[in-house]
Order: sequence, then C-alpha cells, then structure tokens
Amino acid sequence: MKFGIDRLLADPQLLAELKGKRVALVAHPASVTEGLTHSLDALIAAGVNISSAFGPQHGLKGDKQDNMVETADEMDPQYGIPVFSLYGEVRRPTGQMMSSADIFLFDLQDLGCRIYTFVTTLLYLLEEAQKHGKEVWVLDRPNPAGRPVEGTLLVPGNESFVGAAPMPMRHGLTLGEMGHWFTAHFDLDVKYRVVPMEGWEPNGDGYGWPASRVWINPSPNAASVNMARAYAGSVMIEGATVSEGRGTTRPLEVLFGAPDLDAKAVLAEMQTIAPQWTQGCILRDCWFEPTFHKHAGKLCNALMIHAEGPHYDHDAFKPWRLQALAFKAIRRLYPDYPIWRGKDFKYEYTDDVLAIDVINGGPSLREWVDNPDAAPNDLDQLASHDEAAWVQTVREHLLY
Repeated sequence: MKFGIDRLLADPQLLAELKGKRVALVAHPASVTEGLTHSLDALIAAGVNISSAFGPQHGLKGDKQDNMVETADEMDPQYGIPVFSLYGEVRRPTGQMMSSADIFLFDLQDLGCRIYTFVTTLLYLLEEAQKHGKEVWVLDRPNPAGRPVEGTLLVPGNESFVGAAPMPMRHGLTLGEMGHWFTAHFDLDVKYRVVPMEGWEPNGDGYGWPASRVWINPSPNAASVNMARAYAGSVMIEGATVSEGRGTTRPLEVLFGAPDLDAKAVLAEMQTIAPQWTQGCILRDCWFEPTFHKHAGKLCNALMIHAEGPHYDHDAFKPWRLQALAFKAIRRLYPDYPIWRGKDFKYEYTDDVLAIDVINGGPSLREWVDNPDAAPNDLDQLASHDEAAWVQTVREHLLY
C-alpha cells in the first residue's frame, strides 16, 4: 500500500502541478515515506520548491515532551528555509506565515481522536487558507484507531484547541476525510484536495494501522499502536489527578496509576458495574514509578491496557467507555477521592473550566462519574445517540 506522500512522489502529474509553486510542508517526525525518509527531505530531493515548513504541537522534530511546552520559530540549518511553529506564540498561522507559500502540503500522522491537536491545526490552516487564497493538500495517512466511533459530541460553546468542532472523541476518519467534513461543516470556500492512500483497508488485518508499515511516534508519548487505540480513553486522565503514565516507558496505555489506589480492587469493581465495557482487551494490574510528571518518584499501582495481540477485539474495544468506567469504579470505592484536577490547572490555556470538561467537550462524563445514581445505561444512551448521528453525518466524506 502507499500513503499520500508516497503517492505524490510516485506521480509525475501531481509533481507537475507543484512545479513553479512555492510549497509549504506541515510535518512532524512521523511524516516519512515508505522507506522512512522524512517528507521534507524526500520532497526537496524530488525537486519540489519547499519554501517553508511548519511544525504542530511538539514541534517539527517532535522534541517537546509534555503538553503546553511551546516551540519557537527557527531557520532550517540544512535547507535555509523558515520553520514556523504552530504551537508557540500562535496556534493559528499568521498572514506572514501564509505568505510564505502558494500550496500547503499537510502530512501529519493522526491518532483518530478529537483531542489530538493535529486535527485542530488542520482546521485552522484551512480557515487561514480561505482568507489568504491559498491551496491545501492533505497527504493522507491511516487512522490507526480504525473506523469505530465513540464518545459524546463536543457541546457547542466548549470549543478549544483540543476540541475544534462537534465531533466525538474517537471520530473514525483520516485527516483527509476530516478536511472534507471541515469544509462542509464550516462552509469553507478553500482550494482543498486529498492525495489519497492506495490500498488502505481500515477493516483489514491491522484494524487501521497496516502491518506492512513501521510505527513512528507522531508525538513523544504516542509510542505504539496500542497507545493509539487506547488514547481516546486514556487521554481523559490528563484531566484527572491520577497518572496517565507520563514519566514511564508506556504513557497513555493505562487506565490510571496512583500510590493510593488498589488496582485489583478497581478492576473488580469495574467488572461489577459494567463488564461489557471491559471487553476487547486485557487489563493487567501493574506497578510503575514515574520519573517526572504526576506522582514522580512514587510507586504507583495501575491498570495497563493491552489492546493488541490475540486479546484484541477491534469491534468490542471501547476505550472511551472503558476509561469512564475506571473513573466510576474509583469514585464508588473511594467516594471522597479527588479525581479531577481543579480549575487552577489551565488545560491547553483555557480559563475557569475543569480540564476533564475541556477534554471531553462538556461536563456530561464527569457528571455521570460523580452521580451515585447514574447507571452505565445512562452514559451509553447519551453516547450512542451522538455516535449514530456522527456516523450518518460523515458517511458522504469517507474515501476508503
């Protein structure tokens, strides 16, 4: 199979359309060809006039470890072109940045989750391209989480850099497909095209990520396909006081980690509350000691998610519900446990709002966890309605 970048490089007609144009590349470490050459190097070697490059959150080099760690603009030492940061002084490209090119090639590997900020960066680029009369091409890549859709839709009024539009947490689209939905939903008059993949089968053996391709971290803590599958649930831990595993070698592949929680007891309670939400993976109690971030230097008991190997059932695995269930079990076993980070923690530069509500696009999940009378069916009905509506809405934009 071929990703969008490989299709572009192998197609003389597509390359001819770039000839005589100033071209910008939006990229990160996972922006590589089939042979693992970085797209910036490959495009320049192919004769494309790359006049500027852009790095999203974590930077073009992917060197910024945590959230809210900004990257500065710089000059590329090898090619002498400006590298603009879209996670520094600005999140949205400025007019000066947009003036650096005629066509913008967007070549970011996504995780298929609303909160993963590359999807918001795509929307901002499309909106600025409309204002400045520029053209945007998405060089499409797989959604490693596949087609399943899960979670409630973002509630209007809760938009942020981790919530661009009313989409569910696990959206089931490639970024090329998402760009088509953005242009339709926001009625954008922009020159937009997708260089589609060839041979990608979202329901094939890899369930989204093809076994023939090497996994490269698109951000420092996206270290595996297992993480990509779990992320639509585990990312919500960023709004909680328990650890998501940052400061360990397997971040965002756990349901929680804390020095004062009994993982086996929490798992047993989860099985009592909603055993159907634990299907599709294996949950293993384990221990870790983060070297930095939450509970640094403290021994934490945790539940590790294994959505991989013979234990993985792609259709049964529901990471968003699984994570909600873990929170619910903690709340039942430890009624006074301070699960949620307070409003003093400004998640992605928001003010006077709980991080968990920013992440989930509204308060419904937190309210369900904290309400002792709320049953699994209550959350399931709320999410199922939104999931069905989203599937119907985006059906016309599917390319594969």
